Amino acid sequence: MANKSRKMLQNRAMVAMVLVCVFGFGLGIFGLVRAGLVKGEYYKQKAESQQLSDTTVSAQRGTIYDRNMNVIAQSADVWKVYINPSKITKDEVRQNVAKVLSEILGLEYDSVYEKCGKSKYNYVLIKSQVEYDKKTEITEAVKNNKGFSQIVGIESDVKRYYPYSNFASTVIGFTGTDDVGRSGLEYFYDDVLTGTPGRVVTAKNARQIKMSSSYESYYEALQGGNLVLTIDQVIQYYLDSALEHAVVDFNATYGYGIVMDVETGAILAMSTKLDYDCNNPYTVANQSVLDKIEELETDEEKNNALINARYSQWRNRTVSDGYEPGSVFKCVTAAAGIEEGVVTPAEMFNCRGYYKVQDRMYHCSHREGHGVEDFTTSLANSCNPIYIEVAQRLGAKTFFKYFEAFGFTEKTGIDLPAEYSPTANVTYYTGDRLGAVELASTSFGQSFQVSPIQVVTAINAIANGGKLVEPYIVAASLDENGNKTMETQTTVKRQVVSEDTAKQVSYMMEETVRRGTAKNAYVAGYRVAGKTGTSEKLPERRYYIGSFCGFAPANNPKITVLIAIDEPKSGSYYGGTVAAPVGAEVISQTMAYLNIEPQYTDSELANLDVTTPNVVGHASSSAKADLEAKGFTVRTVGSGSKVVSQNPASGQVIPKNGVVVIYTDEKAKTTKVQVPNLLGMTVAEANRVAIANGINIKISGYTSGSTNNSYRQSITEGTEVSAGSIVTVSFKSSVDVAD
Repeated sequence: MANKSRKMLQNRAMVAMVLVCVFGFGLGIFGLVRAGLVKGEYYKQKAESQQLSDTTVSAQRGTIYDRNMNVIAQSADVWKVYINPSKITKDEVRQNVAKVLSEILGLEYDSVYEKCGKSKYNYVLIKSQVEYDKKTEITEAVKNNKGFSQIVGIESDVKRYYPYSNFASTVIGFTGTDDVGRSGLEYFYDDVLTGTPGRVVTAKNARQIKMSSSYESYYEALQGGNLVLTIDQVIQYYLDSALEHAVVDFNATYGYGIVMDVETGAILAMSTKLDYDCNNPYTVANQSVLDKIEELETDEEKNNALINARYSQWRNRTVSDGYEPGSVFKCVTAAAGIEEGVVTPAEMFNCRGYYKVQDRMYHCSHREGHGVEDFTTSLANSCNPIYIEVAQRLGAKTFFKYFEAFGFTEKTGIDLPAEYSPTANVTYYTGDRLGAVELASTSFGQSFQVSPIQVVTAINAIANGGKLVEPYIVAASLDENGNKTMETQTTVKRQVVSEDTAKQVSYMMEETVRRGTAKNAYVAGYRVAGKTGTSEKLPERRYYIGSFCGFAPANNPKITVLIAIDEPKSGSYYGGTVAAPVGAEVISQTMAYLNIEPQYTDSELANLDVTTPNVVGHASSSAKADLEAKGFTVRTVGSGSKVVSQNPASGQVIPKNGVVVIYTDEKAKTTKVQVPNLLGMTVAEANRVAIANGINIKISGYTSGSTNNSYRQSITEGTEVSAGSIVTVSFKSSVDVAD
């Protein structure tokens, strides 16, 4: 019996052992199957992560050029500094690493020290976009500190540079620290500009240290595509500079403008002032805005205000903002009326100063009325009643046909982000919703909103013989070898009006500059066609936008220019006062830059400035006599018998009776004078005061007749300059420019 029980126990033990073996082998086989088939890829990647170091090589972003291949935005090699906290086993090492890295990289010690304590991590980024000099210092520190080679690492990175800081910043935009476009062209063309990252795969030994380069595989990064813009650096500078001055002169909130190539629609310049530095986009550039933020009570209010200020300064208002165009729109109404044959430029009207539509009374800017005038003069005088009459003749359906044809119901299609989107019966009235009152106000540019890019595109159609072209800002994209991968072609959307109608409206606009509300856009030697506008800002209608849109030369248009001065708070707010002079400045400089020869009238020739002759080396007595014979005022400094130098130098342009200082002695000190106050004067008065104080003036702006006055001088009052120096003085008229 005892033997039987013993045998049973042995059998049971044997069965249990077999079951244990079967179960154990089963688990092993299951584990192998699971590891090899089910979780094979997971364990493969885990093993590779321990055996291999796989580092991403950042790809350089494509370069952005202006149309003359000047670099506007460019990427350069920088580096990332990282650490492997799992290799830090002692607090003294942690302290040393934190101390060295924080001092070299200009970081807070406590922040770096905290990162060094994340011992369960193999990779913690300390700083990205490290410049070469700092990278070199880090490399030396790794060599000079024992154990740093296993803890501190450096890998490639890229950084975006904008060599001209705020140049066209609202157009170009910027990238984030991840090298992704966040705004402007950088955002819109991000897929073109972004390159393909490379890789460096290196084997690691049992101690997780990278092995020699013989165990390394390198996959090269591919640079992104390059962009060639239509923007011209020089013309952009002219526009930027003119708008910056205007914002200051008129105490405006913003100034924005566009210069467009008439035939192609290419944007030669586009600017919003105030703007920002593309290299530091999160820094608010407007000090007055920062001051207002500081006045807020809570941190939350300040933070929200700061965020809003950043978004505001990034905004490209020429493309993204809507506004009532005001009287500039009268050019469209005129074109529609002439094309449909309901009016001619020579037709006579009687402006009584008002026009009543149903129960609504509309007034002319000249409340007393202009009396009898032809249609051309009505544009020069900016008579609202006449344009209401023309719109009534056209009727709502026909009027809306041209409103639509000129592009005001659709986006222009410009290759920039966040273009203003017109919305039927919200931002404008459709034909079936244009009642008599709505038709009346729309006829002279009120009760609807459009964007600046829409307005300049529409007026450009008049300059372009009636052809509406699509504006664009990227001319081509290039690969890294300079081969074109894309080239923009001019897109003619439609023929809006006939070439003959366009010529007639162009003539009316030229007369508006010659003798009407846009007279401050006059440029001697160039026939300028244009129209001004003044509109109340919606919805409060507390402030105004004064604008000008025109083209030159009127007889063979090359450029169309739009200028808008947003919320001018000093003096007049009319477009004829605040925007037209800026348009003249940009047109004058651009015409000269494009080598378009001026064609002066006889009266312009009579008033032209003259070039100073070279009298250096001449006998002082004969030099003085020759200069005075040519009408110059001469001042002699020194007791020598020959002229050793002169100011202004030979070839400088000054008024005919300007001052020339001749020096007859090398030891004679240069005569210094103080610049007088030349503001608020006529041309004759300013010239007389300048000569009396021993300086010359260069005249800019509107100078016809006796209604002009100076509003800006290039060198401030009280500044000490050499006798004979030239100060540019800008003039405009404030008479009959209301629109």
